[in-house]
Amino acid sequence: MARYADAVCRLCRRQGEKLFLKGERCFSPKCAIEDRNFPPGQHGNARRRKMSEHGLQLREKQKARFIYGVLERQFRRHYQEASRRPGMTGENLLQELELRLDNVVFRLGFADSRNQARQIVLHGHIALNGRKTDIPSARVRIGDVIVWAPGSVNTELFKITAKGISSKSIPDWLDLSIAQMTGRILSVPSRGQVDTKVNEQAIVEYYSR
Repeated sequence: MARYADAVCRLCRRQGEKLFLKGERCFSPKCAIEDRNFPPGQHGNARRRKMSEHGLQLREKQKARFIYGVLERQFRRHYQEASRRPGMTGENLLQELELRLDNVVFRLGFADSRNQARQIVLHGHIALNGRKTDIPSARVRIGDVIVWAPGSVNTELFKITAKGISSKSIPDWLDLSIAQMTGRILSVPSRGQVDTKVNEQAIVEYYSR
């Protein structure tokens, strides 16, 4: 399976802002943006040039891809699905991305980052509606239940996650039972319920050109 294998901190530096790709590290002084807020590469600390309108649109598209950990072909499929649905395409796109299983695992606090959530799903630690699911891009729906697979509740990963989950902030379109470590989809998130700092209209304009 294709995946981004380079240092993810380079993605934040390329965008010039924190994308919160490494969990708790992004909130610590070790974050690369804190002392190296310039693009990676030999000439990275040169002054940034003013970007064209197309460049700004491309930047927003790339930012959304990096945040959700989606490759270009997958992202385009999400956009095409969003454009077919009634309503605003930009908001539909964010809903498509938010309702991916790996993102929901992250939002429930079962992982510190979306990258870790993807690994948890791939390794078979998550069950969706009672069935073990190892497909990070699986789309969840209202009423779906996400739990840890029975064979994973005795792992060290589960114990560490259960110990720290009470400090996590859970969006109100999800329901979490801390005692049972069970999550449920209450609704499709609206734009106001999605805290991702991305200009979705610029992404629509990029694909509509």
